[in-house]
Amino acid sequence: MSQLSDLERASRLSALRNLLDLMRPAVQADGGDLVLVRADVENGVVEVQLQGACSSCAISSDTLQGGVTRILKDRLSWVTDVIGGVDDAIDLEESVSLGVGGYIPRYRDI
Repeated sequence: MSQLSDLERASRLSALRNLLDLMRPAVQADGGDLVLVRADVENGVVEVQLQGACSSCAISSDTLQGGVTRILKDRLSWVTDVIGGVDDAIDLEESVSLGVGGYIPRYRDI
């Protein structure tokens, strides 16, 4: 694999941060947050973490896999792998008090 120029590295990192900033309000609406832990823009590996109310949310893993991972891979062609985790350092009761958590969308029949 060829090495990226500093300009391309900066461009990829900027695009990643902008995309995460677009996704964060949806997570924050339920009392959580989405944080970039690290990004290897050369190899396409991104690590993110869900925080806050996400630690008590029943669908945190779905949010990471079906939401965050899918969106990053779909919109940033260079992303090859997304590593996600949930910050479980927060107390469960405190986490629950931060937001509604456990939201399951309803789909209507078409």
